[in-house]
Amino acid sequence: MKSHAMVMGDPRFFRIKGGHNPYTRNRWGIRKRVDRTRAIRQWQTLKGTLEALGAKVFVLPAVKDLPGLVFPANAGFLYPKYELRDLSKRTFYLSNLTSHRSREQDIYQSFFSSCGLATARLPYAFEGEADFFPCGEFYIFTYGTIRKTGFRPRWGWPPYSFQYSHRSDERNEEALKRIVGDRQILKVRLTDVRYYHGDTCFFAFGPNREYLFAYLDAIDQESRARLKHNLGSRLISLSHMDAENFVANSVQVDTENGPHLVLPAGVSDEVKTKVSSLGLPFSTVDVSEFFLKGGGSIKCLICDLGPLVQGHDT
Repeated sequence: MKSHAMVMGDPRFFRIKGGHNPYTRNRWGIRKRVDRTRAIRQWQTLKGTLEALGAKVFVLPAVKDLPGLVFPANAGFLYPKYELRDLSKRTFYLSNLTSHRSREQDIYQSFFSSCGLATARLPYAFEGEADFFPCGEFYIFTYGTIRKTGFRPRWGWPPYSFQYSHRSDERNEEALKRIVGDRQILKVRLTDVRYYHGDTCFFAFGPNREYLFAYLDAIDQESRARLKHNLGSRLISLSHMDAENFVANSVQVDTENGPHLVLPAGVSDEVKTKVSSLGLPFSTVDVSEFFLKGGGSIKCLICDLGPLVQGHDT
């Protein structure tokens, strides 16, 4: 038998500590307060939904001073991901996380090594499968301008603003090419810092993850043209409303009966109709406490390890 393996981070210490994405602070720059009881309940519902679909969920232990561990999509990426082989025959490429989350890196390395995975690192700022993921015959690599985050003076009221940043550096491209070999990488430059990771505005899904929901207003014109040329009708535009609700931050569970999508609560009827027209079942889960306070929805809460051969992997 096989099951879809995923990693989630224990939410017991979830709070806003760094406040380094646009969803974590109010207009005055004050970090938002988390309703932890509500967050834990939502997390448990998501975990239960995944397990009911047959997924094997590994839970990363919580560390009190590292609340970002609840978002393990940033831990790195597994390659190859969706081939049916033991974890010991795959490599987990660890992220080079932004400074406020850099202490997580050693924990991720220890955890994935304990799963029997070889580990390696990328040379520049990089935040894992949030910015590098397969889509059909391609891999998509999203990147943007890297800035030092923090408060900056400005004209207006309040007389300051908080400067945010994208997370993955374009210079990782050559290293990524060496990893994936003959598979073509489609580079996509993110331009809107509200979509600071690729998985906030893109979601690859389908039997071979050949379809791509995309919020095209979050990327530059050259990247739009590249996606349209290579994906054609498989590229499905998201409305501004669905983008703002982080519908692209969804996950696909590969069940014994085929793909099943898990989408955030509040997804539009338009998206539901499109998914149904492709013959794909779906569920919706409310993770709003993580999204509205932490800037991460369903996908951010999951690191995808692909198929697990039960009885062979640990």
